[in-house]
Amino acid sequence: MASSSLKKGKRTTATKPGVAANTLSAKLARLDLRDDWDFALHLPIRYEDETRLTRIADAQAGVPCQLEAEIVHNEITYRPRRQLVVQAKDGADTIYLRFLNFYGSQVKQLAPGKRVRLFGEVRPGFFGAEMVHPRYHMVSEGEPVPEALTPVYSTTAGLSQVQLRRLIDRSLAQLENKHQLDDALPAAVRKKVALADFTPSMLTLHRPPPDASLTSLAERTHPAWRRIKFDELLAQQLAMKKARAARDAKTAPKLITKNKLTDTFNKSLPFKLTGAQLRAWNEIAIDLAAPHPMQRLLQGDVGSGKTVVAALAAAQAIDNGYQAALMAPTEILAEQHYRKLSALLVPLGVAVTWLTGSLKAKEKRAAIEDIAAGTTQLAIGTHALFQESVTFAKLGLAIIDEQHRFGVGQRLALREKGKTGNNTAEPHQLMMSATPIPRTLSMSYFADLDVSVIDEMPPGRTTIVTKLVSESRRDEIVARVRSACEQGAQVYWVCPLIEESETLQLKTAVETLDSLTEALPGLNVGLVHGRMKTAEKQEVMARFLANDIQLLVATTVIEVGVDVANATLMVIEHAERMGLAQLHQLRGRVGRGAKQSTCVLLYQNPLGETARARLKVIFETTDGFEIARQDLLIRGPGEHLGARQSGAPLLRFADIERDVDLLEAARDAATWMLKHTPQNAETHLARWLGSRQHYLKT
Repeated sequence: MASSSLKKGKRTTATKPGVAANTLSAKLARLDLRDDWDFALHLPIRYEDETRLTRIADAQAGVPCQLEAEIVHNEITYRPRRQLVVQAKDGADTIYLRFLNFYGSQVKQLAPGKRVRLFGEVRPGFFGAEMVHPRYHMVSEGEPVPEALTPVYSTTAGLSQVQLRRLIDRSLAQLENKHQLDDALPAAVRKKVALADFTPSMLTLHRPPPDASLTSLAERTHPAWRRIKFDELLAQQLAMKKARAARDAKTAPKLITKNKLTDTFNKSLPFKLTGAQLRAWNEIAIDLAAPHPMQRLLQGDVGSGKTVVAALAAAQAIDNGYQAALMAPTEILAEQHYRKLSALLVPLGVAVTWLTGSLKAKEKRAAIEDIAAGTTQLAIGTHALFQESVTFAKLGLAIIDEQHRFGVGQRLALREKGKTGNNTAEPHQLMMSATPIPRTLSMSYFADLDVSVIDEMPPGRTTIVTKLVSESRRDEIVARVRSACEQGAQVYWVCPLIEESETLQLKTAVETLDSLTEALPGLNVGLVHGRMKTAEKQEVMARFLANDIQLLVATTVIEVGVDVANATLMVIEHAERMGLAQLHQLRGRVGRGAKQSTCVLLYQNPLGETARARLKVIFETTDGFEIARQDLLIRGPGEHLGARQSGAPLLRFADIERDVDLLEAARDAATWMLKHTPQNAETHLARWLGSRQHYLKT
């Protein structure tokens, strides 16, 4: 069991040296190093073996090693460029040292007769064996080598490894002296998961003995790494479970199932809900009837029917006399929802209001007044919904589409709109995502959420055929576009993503429009991009929906929310620049009807390794869950998390795919500790998160 000194759960502040304290503090702050625990948990990124010396004659090209030699000559040469060249010997053998960037003091320091210890890679040079910019320090003859492997830490400009090691050693010593390195995990947990003790693990990683396996340390399979990774995962799980408990302690309106508007809505649908939609809807309905805030993520592949399920949730809120709000990240997507849901709900007597930043002042004022008066039963819009000027009369449900596009603060701001006057109850929250979340990600970063999955597509949808085509065959694709349009189909042509410059992306889109208009006389070609005014965008999309435009040139603004059943061909230029989730979303804009659809991915050679891997995945499968899993393996969790990262305790050491066994064990241990040893749980959280314990609020 943890010692009594652990009960305070405090983090001590590291003592910083007085010289240039402000400058040093600023550098350390860039690395998030502020107190002793920050330093202790700033673990090495790799290790160098300085515990043995290698003779120059035995050094292998390209293999890092440590040499010791006496300097016999140095000079500054100017061909082919200015550089300091130092010649050193360890007996009969010579090594040349080249410094392309150097200070005058180094010329004096590396003077003939001095003894130097070098670390780096030896390579063949013009005059023989050489090292370029080796790490070095001056030594006296017979000086002993270190007894432990040398840790290498991530650092920042102006902060040397020597300085960082000294500060980390100091913090470790202070924590040891105060018994704060004592184990925070109960013995029962350590035994069940077969974990090494904490203090030896921590010290091993900072000061590995010479006989430690460099491979197991580098690959993070060493027992010491296993312990640290478990502790990190446990901290994350504890934070998420505490966030969940805090939310469950809050109150929310009980939106019970009345089966009035919901039944009428269901019966009015021109199609039958799939089994997966009904299952998801039942899970949401039960949550809405609870007295604490629902926090549910509705995920389903592109075109699986999430919007209809969200509409049923809104209907249940309206049945209970409350308002619902649906927020989307782009005007195109928000307008798509508004158009679709208005068509379904307005005939049933539901008042639906549209609110977005680009509305004219008079229209915006009217929309805000209707929402505040309670006349509006369902408000649909963009970020404008949570602006300060917007007040809801009685908000019971907040629906957020493509939730990863919004920041933590933005989602909180919409939820706060439910609190009016003395009412402290929070509205229920339903988040939707067409980027499926792999199981391991759901277990870790989304552990505080309930998740409903729509894993069944509506009947009548055809599988989209994906083709990979080199840019060199562009003319063939243009001919394919002409043929499709002549047969009555419509086509999307998506311009390349240029993250660095929206202006450059727009220029590319306009140039593509001009070239395709010239190459395809007789076809109506339209253009839509993010910088167009809403009215212009709406006009173009309306014309495309009416088949007045056969070929729509677009930026990635059409990634979500565009639903044109007659569009059966999509061409994506420079597909190698896009992420898997985005490619899958874009591809989902076709295949919305019963006709066979095709997505052509135009790529530019040569392809990098990551781009090749992405294109292989998107070519081989249309299963969003498998694509998400592969995306996680290729890119890590960042793309799935989006702006949620600002609230979630991010993982630095554990890998949720490789360490899934530890993740599962940490999840179980967190539940057990919060119930049986809550003080240990608090100590563990203080150790790992400190003042950054902003448990997930959204």
